[in-house]
Amino acid sequence: MLALLGIGVFYAIRPRIGFSGAVEARTTAAYADIHGGIKSALDSFDADTGHYPQGSNGLLELVRQSSGATNWHGPYYDPPVLPVDPWGRKYIYEFPGKHGTNGYDLFSAGPDGKAGTEDDIGSWMN
Repeated sequence: MLALLGIGVFYAIRPRIGFSGAVEARTTAAYADIHGGIKSALDSFDADTGHYPQGSNGLLELVRQSSGATNWHGPYYDPPVLPVDPWGRKYIYEFPGKHGTNGYDLFSAGPDGKAGTEDDIGSWMN
């Protein structure tokens, strides 16, 4: 009887354990994108053009030259496709940024998919 109870408890909590591990792994992956590959692409763009991407195109300027861009030496991704966050949504880029000291905010809306909530993963976070 006790063994059956233990098996029941295991199966009841197993999905929660797996879910939190998956969320943690995805959060780590988003953080790595934001502070790694995307940041490097943004910094290269800034070094070439003298500014970070601006306007409504935002991150698209990393893979496609806008009409007014000078000294653009992209695409800054190979292949020239912008990454999506681990939940399959576009990263959110704002210039000028409200949080970051680097001039822009780059973030994932996190597991809930809603920007401005506590599960966001942003460039201004450590």
